[in-house]
Amino acid sequence: MEPITIRERPAEGDPQGLLILHHGRGTDENDLLGLADVLDPERRLHVVTPRGILRLPGWGGFHWYVVSRVGYPDPDTFRASVKALSDLHDQLMRSTGIGPARTVLGGFSMGCVMSYALGLDPGRPAPAGILGFSGFIPTVEGWEPDLVTRPGLPVFISHGRADPVIGVQFAHDARDRLAAGGLAVEYHEAEGGHQIEPGPLRAAVRWLAGVL
Repeated sequence: MEPITIRERPAEGDPQGLLILHHGRGTDENDLLGLADVLDPERRLHVVTPRGILRLPGWGGFHWYVVSRVGYPDPDTFRASVKALSDLHDQLMRSTGIGPARTVLGGFSMGCVMSYALGLDPGRPAPAGILGFSGFIPTVEGWEPDLVTRPGLPVFISHGRADPVIGVQFAHDARDRLAAGGLAVEYHEAEGGHQIEPGPLRAAVRWLAGVL
């Protein structure tokens, strides 16, 4: 396990919110930093991109958990990253003075999974919203998402219809499960694969501005 390293893109002036973007499998804290100015062109938000705590043999970059089967993270490494990110999020909220009600958790692929994990964790405060690109709600023994205490929580879901890495059915399942739980889901599906498409990205900019 490695300590979490972060990159930050400050707001111009006093930040109106905090956006934490978690990277995908085998990359690092630089991967989503370029999305900061795309998602928040007016630089209203303080944006933070953490680095995963795992290095895995045969892989470059960093990871949040070991993939034993898509949709089912390895429990031990998943819990370790949930704990590390919980500590980081608490630290960031203290240092910035921006609480959960003004914090959006987002990410791509494995980072989307961690955003669901932290945003829906029964032991964590509800964030202002969850921004999920090409991921899934994890199935982990001993962990269940808390939907009961999060009615109306805004969730943005985007997924490629031809995604060969994480099938689009995972997005359908997340959409249906969260909507049935009373969360406010905005869902976008594009023709592409395992990537963030321009159309949903433009929609995400509008969604984020409305949430924060």
